[in-house]
Amino acid sequence: MSTLSRSFGLHKIVKQHYLSLAKGAECQVTYIWIDKAGENLLCKTRTLEMEPAGIRGIVEDTDNFTLELKMFVLVPVRMFRDPFTLDPNKLVLCEVLDGNYALTGSNQRSQCVKVMEKVKDFQPWFGMEQEYMLLDLDGKPFGWPSLGLPFTAGMTKNPCTVGINNMLGRDISISHYRACLYAGINISGTNAEAFPTQWEFQVGPCEGIEVGDHVWMARYILHRVCEDFGVVASLDATPIEEKKHTSGCHTNFSTKEMRSKGGLQYIEEAIARLTKRHSQHLRVYDPHGGADNMIRLTNQSTTSSFQSFSTATASRKVSVRIPDHVSRSGCGYLEDRRPAANCDPYSVMRALAETCLLGAAEEDDEGKKTTAA
Repeated sequence: MSTLSRSFGLHKIVKQHYLSLAKGAECQVTYIWIDKAGENLLCKTRTLEMEPAGIRGIVEDTDNFTLELKMFVLVPVRMFRDPFTLDPNKLVLCEVLDGNYALTGSNQRSQCVKVMEKVKDFQPWFGMEQEYMLLDLDGKPFGWPSLGLPFTAGMTKNPCTVGINNMLGRDISISHYRACLYAGINISGTNAEAFPTQWEFQVGPCEGIEVGDHVWMARYILHRVCEDFGVVASLDATPIEEKKHTSGCHTNFSTKEMRSKGGLQYIEEAIARLTKRHSQHLRVYDPHGGADNMIRLTNQSTTSSFQSFSTATASRKVSVRIPDHVSRSGCGYLEDRRPAANCDPYSVMRALAETCLLGAAEEDDEGKKTTAA
């Protein structure tokens, strides 16, 4: 074991003494926000005199936390319990505004909120299936020998396997799951994925903007849990050199009509609209304008084609699928399998709502104009 690896265990044990020290009525609030790239998370902690009753009880913060030395404003938007320092301490997700209170480039949430308000009568539900890969500090898959191993077809297992010969990192997945539940995140499940160090957790279903907030906070908690275990959680779409092992963030979407009896008709209508905007969606389904998905979506294994849209019932090799149980029951939801693991949930939600719901309104308007003419 390296000196660096030993130090991880040592300082985590020492930390427990300090966390056990008594304190007054003060509350530690950790502000969490999305960085300029729209892909990573940053955080800072400050002390409040007492536990806030709600999000309005948490003050805005300001700082110049980039190398550009510009002043930014952190605006609290959703509060969670802190699973690392425990009650009454809080984790607070923040939007980022510039010094003039104008939106910054990474602030996709504010735009998504506006769209969710427009479509609220549809009662849109979202669920996101976040895949991630566990890596050691050298960038190799977690638990791999330092000299590496040849990647073979035998390393791809069926998802949900058990046994040390099939998967690595279950303790991390379990710890993350429990921490999310403590925090109040709407996490609905977790499972091992096809690669030995690849895992997935699911958030939702949530209505409107909530799922984006919960996914970002679940990501933050994942990175913090991995700090304690001395490993890295990679959300890259292609986290290792062997590109056949990729990570996505499959997104389930439904409306009140889709979930009701006869809803399959509305699901199929939504998919028809998605067919027409394939390239537009791919541009926002990863933070690099589609470049990550161009490598990930190769029409091999369980991915679809980057170049063309496809749909089917039950198939895992299509852009958007109708789950088998949805087809049988005649109502439910659709699953968009194109978002990459490092997608911005707000951008994905906004694109789905605009295409499937606001796009329908535009089509109705065009139809009325044609009839009038």
